[in-house]
Parts: sequence; C-alpha cells; structure tokens
Amino acid sequence: MAVTIKDVAKKANVAPSTVSRVISDSPRISVSTKKRVRKAMIELGYHPNVNARNLAVRSSQAIGVIMPSSAETALQNPFFPEVLRGIGSMAHETEYSLYVSTGGDDVQSFEEVKRMVYGNRVDGIIMLYSRKNDPIMNFLIKEKFPFVVVGKPYENESQITYVDNDNVQASKELTGHLIEFGHQNIAFLGGTTDLVVTMDRLEGYKHALEAANIPIKDDFIIHDEFLRSSGRKAVEQLFSLSKPPTAMVITDDLMGLGVINMLEEFGLDCPEDISITSFNNLYLAEITRPPLTTVDIQIYKLGIQSAKCLIELLKTKDEPAKRVIVPYAIKYRSSTRKL
Repeated sequence: MAVTIKDVAKKANVAPSTVSRVISDSPRISVSTKKRVRKAMIELGYHPNVNARNLAVRSSQAIGVIMPSSAETALQNPFFPEVLRGIGSMAHETEYSLYVSTGGDDVQSFEEVKRMVYGNRVDGIIMLYSRKNDPIMNFLIKEKFPFVVVGKPYENESQITYVDNDNVQASKELTGHLIEFGHQNIAFLGGTTDLVVTMDRLEGYKHALEAANIPIKDDFIIHDEFLRSSGRKAVEQLFSLSKPPTAMVITDDLMGLGVINMLEEFGLDCPEDISITSFNNLYLAEITRPPLTTVDIQIYKLGIQSAKCLIELLKTKDEPAKRVIVPYAIKYRSSTRKL
C-alpha cells in the first residue's frame, strides 16, 4: 500500500497540513520541524505527488532552455552540453526539471517557446544566446515571463538578468598576446554578426589593434557558424589572399580545430606558419595538436549561475534584474609562437 501524508504526519508527530507545508517549503515551518518531517519521508519511502502539488500552486517545476538554433546543430558544439550540465546541476539541486527546445529553425523555436509559456509547461526560461532584434526575447519581455540570458542582451540591458563574461576585455587581451609576440597581420574569425558575443569579441580585437596602431583589414575579418566546418572555409578564404595572416583570433574552439585541420591540407603548420588563439577552453582544445591557447570562459559556471539567477527570480517575483560576470582566464598553450 502507498505511503500517505497521514503516515508521514503520524511518524513525525505533526499534523498532515504541516507535512504539506514542508513539501512546499513553506517559510512558516521551522527548520527543525522540516528536518524531522523529511527524515520521516525518507524512512517511510514517501514521494510527494509533484503533479498534484504543481497544479495547486500553478507551477510546472520545470525550466525551459532555448538553443540558438536547432538542438541537433547546437549540440555539435561541446559548449552546449557543458552549459546544460551546469544548468542541470542547479536544477537537480532545487528539484526542477529541464525542458530543452528542439526547434529546427527560428520559426519553430519561437512556436515552441509560445507553447512553453501559454501551456504553463515551464516556470521560467534560460536563453543560451543573445542576438539583435530576437523575437523570442521580445516576446518574453512583452509577456513579462521570467527569463535569464547567457550572454549580454543587445538592448534593455538594465531590465534583463543575464550571465556573461567580459568578452570585450578577453578578446582585447587575447589579441594583445599575439601583438606582444610580434604579429601584426592578425585575422578574426567570429560567429554570425547578429550574435552579441561576436560583436563584443570583434570589438575587443579592434581595440587591441587600434591601441597598437595596427590597421584593421576587412579581408581579415570573417563570420560564420560556430562549427568545425566554418574553420575549414576560413582557411581557404584567408590563404587565398596575396598576404595571408600570421595569426588568428578565433571566437570558438570548434572553429579553431577546423582551422588546424585545414592548415594541414594546405601544407601549413600551427604555430610555425600561423599562430592560433581561441575561446571556450573545451576539453578538445587541450588534447588537440598543438594544444590551443584559448580563453577559459568557465562554461559550467555560466550554466550554474544562469539557473541560480532564474530560480531566484521565480522565488521572488519582484527580484531586480542583475548582471553576473563570470571571470575568464587565458590558457597559454603551444598554438602560438613569437615571430
């Protein structure tokens, strides 16, 4: 026979209503009583009826996670499984489940978000990207639906809670490292131009060149998807120039791996012929040959902090918007050399 609230109440020597309040984590119940009731629940093997409880409090006890593109494409980049691992860790700790969007394109993703919101499928949403004029972000703002962004919002920055790194400074520092090594012909390979992270890292790259009085060359700036194939295409483009670069700032490790593989096909060597720097510090960046000099943006921590911010927002509806900046660190490895 299934264990009931009454059984738990009897064992903990409290009223059934007290057990219900402990399950909903009511602040009206003392810590000692909560401990006693939860101990009784564990000893009896009692599991609350989450669906019934959520229906009563109009909560799904779920968090929606929105990818920048279809889940199938996004998950090719190890950044997303790692940030999801961080979100999942905090969600598990606070007894939330995850609802990850699987939309095939922007239109499908938007429709899926509307189903999440209007169907009460999630209590709040974490967006794993920030781009210009994004219809999903605009919709969430209009509906006053709780959400957090991993990345700096393009606009309404003071009104939106977000978790990010200082990407401008990180890119400036990374480019400065190449300049200190004597490089002046430095290319930039970034994601698509509508992504705020691309804009910030491009801005930092330009700041570093300007500070060193190095001309900014449009031919040296390329934008594409955060995929390995993009790195291959970039090498073809850059090394068809009459004067190719001697170094590159790449805004994603997966692109960096594509660049290194393509260099081999061109009969070029990293770092002898070209120095490579990158972002994210994926596990692959350390084991590739040569190991990549890259910015460790603490992806797992970005995930944890975004989930933590959203849960705080869900618990305190009038929680003010906040900005959480996760520190970065450049991991200097052997993909760069002094000229």
